[in-house]
Amino acid sequence: MNIESYYYIRENIFGKIQKASNVEKIAMAVLMACLTGILAQIIIPLPWTPVPITGQTLGVLVSGLFLGKRFGVLSQIIYIIAGILGVSWFAEMSSGLDIFLGSTCGYFIGFILAAALIGYIAEKYADSRNFKKMFGLMLVANFGCIYIPGLIGLGVWLYFTQGAFPDIVTLIMMGLAPFIIGDIFKVGIAAGVSKVALPKQ
Repeated sequence: MNIESYYYIRENIFGKIQKASNVEKIAMAVLMACLTGILAQIIIPLPWTPVPITGQTLGVLVSGLFLGKRFGVLSQIIYIIAGILGVSWFAEMSSGLDIFLGSTCGYFIGFILAAALIGYIAEKYADSRNFKKMFGLMLVANFGCIYIPGLIGLGVWLYFTQGAFPDIVTLIMMGLAPFIIGDIFKVGIAAGVSKVALPKQ
């Protein structure tokens, strides 16, 4: 396959996604929710925090990348609502309202925000789809959109379960620091997907 054929196939596939009917895009949103749920089962529990390392943020990043703002957000709403209603695809094959309202509630909310930001930029600005720009955008989405509400939610959960808010250092050690290296790696993968799979014009 020569480079022209590769560019043609890439643009053709992305164009079909963009021009798909709403029903087809909803189906793709369901598939992205499934991907997020599958990646949530890649898990490393940590003994000092109720928040585990998982692969699900990769699904969040990619959902916005391919589906845009509206349907990338929809994919994460489907993931959350289906999990609340009993689909066992939260971390460790868990589900239910109690899981959603637990220590990771803020991170779930952050998934929606991150998919919205990435989807909006990737959809509106074709030149953002190269590796360098998308890597920077995804770092902002990952550590800003996901971890800010995630840390707030974790702090609130600790307040209600332990009777006091943790200090900022403890909160960061429980809800941010252990995940930085792994999340940079996942951001790199997602930015690489953007470079390879998405047209730049």
